[in-house]
Amino acid sequence: MNRRILGINVSNRVEVAEKVQKVLTTYGCSIRTRLGLHEEDEGQSGVGGLILLELIGDENEWLRLEKDLAAIKHVEIKKMDFSGN
Repeated sequence: MNRRILGINVSNRVEVAEKVQKVLTTYGCSIRTRLGLHEEDEGQSGVGGLILLELIGDENEWLRLEKDLAAIKHVEIKKMDFSGN
């Protein structure tokens, strides 16, 4: 079984959080684990954040998810692939 971890860096959460959430909801069946980390600025939430996703299922869905996220301004994606061997 192939596994993929996506790291999603959001540099302006205030502006794009709703768009990112909509994409993640659309592909929710492909997301096994989701971890959100946000910056903190003097005790308040900062403007940036990092989301880690463990993906499952159809690899074509993963590609569509990545494409939709990459189309959002202020979003950067990195990925790790594991072959299961």
